[in-house]
Amino acid sequence: MNAITGRRFLGSAVAAFIGTLSIFAVDAAEFRLATFSADVTIPIGHPCMGGGIAPARVVSDPLFAKGFVLMGAEKPVVMIAFDWCEIRGTSFDKWKQTLAEAAGTEPQRVLVISTHVHDAPVMDEDAEKLLRDMEATGAWKDIPPPDLKAAIQTASVCQPAFNEQCLTKVAAAVRESLPQARRITHFGAGMAKVERIASNRRFFTSTGALSYGRFSRSTNKEAQDADEGTIDPWLRTLSFWDDDRPVCALHSYAVHPMSSYGSGRVSADFPGEARGQMQRAHPEVFQIYTTGCAGNVTAGKYNTGNPANKPVLAGRLYDAMERAWAGTRRTPLSHIGFKVAQMPLGARATPMHTEGVLRKRLAEGVKPFDRAEAAMGLAWYERVKRGHRIEVPAIEFDAAHILLLLPAEAYIEFQLFAQECRPDGFVMVMGYGECGPGYIPIDRAFQEKDLNLNDWAWTPPGSEDVMKAAIQEVLK
Repeated sequence: MNAITGRRFLGSAVAAFIGTLSIFAVDAAEFRLATFSADVTIPIGHPCMGGGIAPARVVSDPLFAKGFVLMGAEKPVVMIAFDWCEIRGTSFDKWKQTLAEAAGTEPQRVLVISTHVHDAPVMDEDAEKLLRDMEATGAWKDIPPPDLKAAIQTASVCQPAFNEQCLTKVAAAVRESLPQARRITHFGAGMAKVERIASNRRFFTSTGALSYGRFSRSTNKEAQDADEGTIDPWLRTLSFWDDDRPVCALHSYAVHPMSSYGSGRVSADFPGEARGQMQRAHPEVFQIYTTGCAGNVTAGKYNTGNPANKPVLAGRLYDAMERAWAGTRRTPLSHIGFKVAQMPLGARATPMHTEGVLRKRLAEGVKPFDRAEAAMGLAWYERVKRGHRIEVPAIEFDAAHILLLLPAEAYIEFQLFAQECRPDGFVMVMGYGECGPGYIPIDRAFQEKDLNLNDWAWTPPGSEDVMKAAIQEVLK
């Protein structure tokens, strides 16, 4: 199959959700929950953000993989959140398969999520292999200047051997957790408005000019003074209880999770710090944090990038977690439903983003990240050529509480759309599932020439309808 592009593909794509799987368990005799955690801190020298920023030089705070195995609904369901930037391609498939085997379930029922912190790895073994294969073929050998060979050899996305070590470690943590599983009789839901963290990349200046230039850190007064734009201001908390004893709390909020970043100080950043505060305040409750659909949502209105901002943003997020926890309402757990849609999300072929352009960048890019990013884009193109479809899973607790996972750097509008699909329900949307596509924008962002789509974006215009069709399919 050729790379899938644009509106030509859209009509068939929206109708092609073949193989959608629904599994429901009602009135199970007993639900049980096992929680697990493992340190997945990258070694010094490991690339951060796929080679886009300084590699790891010091560990500011450790990176964790934290999750649970929920049993009692036919086969177990696994959810795991990594303090990593992204997991892509074959690496993503390996995690689903390995954890499914450890928990005694199917890969479809394993939800793998990254928080998207940037001083952390992008795990993409396919892209790394493209880089190493390019070196081996000597495709660059006749390209000046003379030092280009040395520069090319420094390009790297990740260290596959480290991923293998983590697979072994986390799988062991999952297996060890199963005998310690707790009975679950209730689930809880709470939400609280987060103050002064999120803002949309898109804003209007004081003169009315449109800008997409509000990044995760900003000293631009126009970006700071403009309103927050389109965000989801609510942090949502889903929890699991043994009668009146809380066991686990899962929090989700949609914002790029960066304060001060990019200097090689490995960190789970301000969400990791807020999660840690919550864990210390409630030591009996296992705390997990996930990032919502934050492709176009940052802290740029409220964050200058000064390291002093990290505890400030962490404190605001922690405050919302506490308020959501205080407002949690428990409901007896009698039903768990699981559903997954198979989404045929395509590959981009707009000017400067064709497969041919990326292959040229891979072979001839002067800067190491030119080649590393091209390798990540090509890895997605090749995955699409093989007929790959992204899984969009949803877990339902009774008829009104839903946990939904969307892929990659989906824009916030997809999270809001999912909530609109079930307006009377509690819909917690998590982003950064399978991250191979990069940014997944709404069509307006292409039309308005969102500058963030100049790179790290490998889905075609028209993907908005495909995404929304998948969301509707899995939530109906």
